[in-house]
Amino acid sequence: MLLLETYRNQRLAAKRSPLYERNRFAKFLISFGVLFWIAYLIYLGTALYFILQEEMPNMEPYHVLNGTLVLFLILDFFLRFLLRTPVQEVKPYLLLPVSRKRVLDAFLIQAAFSRFNLIWLSLFIPFAWLSVRLFYGWTGIAGYAAGIWLLMVFNGYCSMLIRTLARQRFAYVLLAVPLYGLMLLVSLMQPDGQDGSFFMNLGEGYIEGNPWTFAGTIAAIICMAGVNRNIQGRLVYRELARAEDNRIKHVSDYGFLERYGIIGEYMRLELKLIFRNKTPRSNFWSYFILMALFAAALSGNAYGSNSYMGYFICLYCYCIFGLMTLSRIMSYEGNYMDGLMVYKETLYHLLLAKYYLQCIFLAIPGLAMILPVVQGTITWLVSLSYLFFTMGPVFALIMQLAVYNDKTAPLNGGIMSKSQVNTAWQAVITALSFAGPLLMHRMLTLFLPETAACLTLLAVGLLTVATHRLWIKNIYRRFMKRRYDNMEGFRYTR
Repeated sequence: MLLLETYRNQRLAAKRSPLYERNRFAKFLISFGVLFWIAYLIYLGTALYFILQEEMPNMEPYHVLNGTLVLFLILDFFLRFLLRTPVQEVKPYLLLPVSRKRVLDAFLIQAAFSRFNLIWLSLFIPFAWLSVRLFYGWTGIAGYAAGIWLLMVFNGYCSMLIRTLARQRFAYVLLAVPLYGLMLLVSLMQPDGQDGSFFMNLGEGYIEGNPWTFAGTIAAIICMAGVNRNIQGRLVYRELARAEDNRIKHVSDYGFLERYGIIGEYMRLELKLIFRNKTPRSNFWSYFILMALFAAALSGNAYGSNSYMGYFICLYCYCIFGLMTLSRIMSYEGNYMDGLMVYKETLYHLLLAKYYLQCIFLAIPGLAMILPVVQGTITWLVSLSYLFFTMGPVFALIMQLAVYNDKTAPLNGGIMSKSQVNTAWQAVITALSFAGPLLMHRMLTLFLPETAACLTLLAVGLLTVATHRLWIKNIYRRFMKRRYDNMEGFRYTR
């Protein structure tokens, strides 16, 4: 009953939020995005079977995939940093005559049956249908799916423990290094000398329905749930009395930007906004990690000879941080918009500073793309054309949101904070900014050779960069026409 009651309370809390009606379209688009990624994982699971069958004909594809299960666990660990922990959810129930341990048990059980644990089945079930079914039939697929689900539940509890400790001190994130490092060592350093043999045997135990394999996994889940219950129970009251630490431990003045006048001052303001506030800082490092993971996948030629997937990942690496940061352009400034409106043309220089800083940040994925270019996964022309096309038309389109964003984003909320409001304009323009370059490249290749298509993208990007002051001035003028409506929205959602 307590489990059902906590679930019901969560749904009511979301519906009773004053921003619920305003956020419905964004929720629809989030649901659409989830369906898109499920479809993508189904495609990836199907493609992996044929890639592994072609690249390693002497081994069964499911053996190869099982040997890399630890890599899926590491990726799943990073993705779970977007989720909340039970110690955050349990605080309101401490005012009620309900046992603290019972409430924690309810949230831990709820975490085990979270829909997030089912996401990876979208990849493994299609793969098992093509590979496992040939030898073990439907029972093999069912056992494999159940085993992968249990493995993700265990990984969820590991991630939950580290996230809970990291809320007390961020250095606890480093616990993930020995945890997943040990998994890598166990999978790679086996007496029989077969790389990945531990996880190969684990996956095969799931497929064969070996009771000892399932019993061992369930025992590991119970142990990790017990550790979570113990530690989170101790941290509940510390979380309740939690106070934000406003002390500045290290001050960076970015004095080298003073030589650039007023634009340099706003670049300093933007850097301080990103690195001194919890939400922008968490976003920056989260997207940096995602970019690094996808760049590593591209360097490892994870997608084989599928050049279109290579283009997709290359563009993703260039776009991810700029799109996710600029999609909230002016929303963070909504916290102090009244001060920015004091001087004439202040926002014009602020927009220029934001654009220049995002262009500088593109040097990070630019350096990450050197290895794939050297290895021949992508060509230098593709990388260069996507770099300048991102710097030009993509940023020009996403910065149009400066005109339409009228909701204040919290500076110190979590990444998935309930007060993080998305709008229809944000969702639509972000989707167009990301999909546009791929569609344009695809259309150009229908009429032009590959080299000519990349040169066209490069030329369009350079032209847009060269005229950046014109279109930024246009954004500024349109913003000023509706500044009073926007400022009212910023105050209402502050």
